[in-house]
Amino acid sequence: MVFSRDHGWENTKRFTFQVLTGRWFMVFSSFMIMSVSGASYMFGLYSREIKWVLGYDQSTLTLLSFFKDLGSNIGILSGLLNEVTPPWIVLTIGGVLNFLGYFMIWLAVTKKISKPAIWNMCLYIFIGANSHCSTNTGALVTSVKNFPGSRGVVIGLLTGYLGLSGAIITQLYYTFYGNDSKSLIFLMAWLPTAVTFVFMPIIKHHKGTEQPNDFNAFYNFLYMTLILAGFLLVMIIVQRCFIFTKSEYYVTSTLMVLLLILPIVVVIMEEQRIWNNKKKEHINSEDPPPKHTPQMATQNQNQNQKQVCFSWRNILIPPSRGEDHTIFQAILSLDMITLFIATICGLGGTLTVVNNLSQIGLSLGYQAHSITTFVSLMAIWIYLGKITQGPVSEFIITKFKVPRPLILTSILILSCFGYLLIAFDVPNGLYVASIIIGFCFGANWPVLFSIISELFGLKYYSTLYNVGLIANPIGSYLLNVRVAGHLYDKEAIRQMETLGIKRNPGEELNCNGSECYKMAFIIITVVTLFGALVSLILVLRTREFYKGDIYNKFREESKTVENKLVVTQNNKVELGPT
Repeated sequence: MVFSRDHGWENTKRFTFQVLTGRWFMVFSSFMIMSVSGASYMFGLYSREIKWVLGYDQSTLTLLSFFKDLGSNIGILSGLLNEVTPPWIVLTIGGVLNFLGYFMIWLAVTKKISKPAIWNMCLYIFIGANSHCSTNTGALVTSVKNFPGSRGVVIGLLTGYLGLSGAIITQLYYTFYGNDSKSLIFLMAWLPTAVTFVFMPIIKHHKGTEQPNDFNAFYNFLYMTLILAGFLLVMIIVQRCFIFTKSEYYVTSTLMVLLLILPIVVVIMEEQRIWNNKKKEHINSEDPPPKHTPQMATQNQNQNQKQVCFSWRNILIPPSRGEDHTIFQAILSLDMITLFIATICGLGGTLTVVNNLSQIGLSLGYQAHSITTFVSLMAIWIYLGKITQGPVSEFIITKFKVPRPLILTSILILSCFGYLLIAFDVPNGLYVASIIIGFCFGANWPVLFSIISELFGLKYYSTLYNVGLIANPIGSYLLNVRVAGHLYDKEAIRQMETLGIKRNPGEELNCNGSECYKMAFIIITVVTLFGALVSLILVLRTREFYKGDIYNKFREESKTVENKLVVTQNNKVELGPT
């Protein structure tokens, strides 16, 4: 028990302090930050408002979506900053950028300021989206470094919360503002900033060792997030069938928030277990201290030698896979280049659907309310893709020694079926396509982040994590702006000319029918299949690496740290009170 009769209040304070400063509450805080950091996934909900109020054509709208993707993925500066500063610095920058960017967009859409130039809007959305690089780097990278032996599940959970954030914010938006999509932008401005500032002091690096029970704790987190996702899925379907009053939205949002904070139960259980273990160690602390000092000195010496060995002079001579690469060693390696090309081909197509889901639905004749349902359902499937690939890919590579890049190949091939459903306008095919593509879009991220951490080490993971993200805006520009947006406008102009309608300057372009996106998604399918073939090269190159125990290094490091802690504690006992 934590609370004894004689020292109940003192133990309560000590245990509360342990919970609030422990690494498990740090993980919970990361969950909370990520759960409201997915505003970039919601572009389909408010893009219609921007297009209508500001009179943009589809090419301009896709240009905006490109700058959104560029901002949400150009995080090298935040990665480099996170290498040399505490996580709260990066999180503070992220919170400020989020409010500035989306608040300016809200002012423009509500006409509280004069109509901004296109480059101004591109800058605003870039700033707002770029905040996610800072918050994601601060929360995700710190959690991975605190739990390196469980990184697949950790990445899956955190990116899963990011995927769910679209549905979470949508529920709160209906509760606070009804069905006013302009107010949605205002909510996106203040909510993530407020949550980040509340939990920011908790996000920090912990030197504690990993325990055998950690994996079970993360699976308990997983079960709780599945309950939350199931609840949101049911609410989306029910709200699609019935008209909810504001009081009913208050009830559903309250239940959602309770499910959102439910993982705090796991946090308290894990800290209770740590508390009990500390009490047992204190009882046994009078045992003679083990003599590990020479061994630890040798290990430290070896680590220093490694750091010298992997200096800037060896940029083109990288260490073995799994060892800590320098930033340039990783960027210039053939493994990273291959992964980069495959990711450009794979994420470019899925982003085209995520960013244009509203326009795709309208052009194919779906009702506006159905399109809102598509966006919310896609958020759920993005979550399921992320949450599934974390533990599933972890199980596959540890049990069957399958290279993780092979999972990336299968995801790329699966997404092609969704593209073809859109290209050939299969009846009700957009429902299935949004499920397939949402799942694949979500599944790409934990696989990509895990591959980078496994092949190139964790020493410079803050930066390399953001290097991998750069493939996202490149794919978005090539396939979304240059292919989908261009062909959409071309078909819209052709339809207007056929009907003898003259377009006025500043008037939005609307295209109707399956031809609007048919050729674009045929091209995207071909490019994605090419990306799948490229990823097979990485499968062949890394098959020997994944046959080994890729996490053995971190278990050894945990044992070393644990031995240091035992020596320190026992030396304190020998010295006695001062």
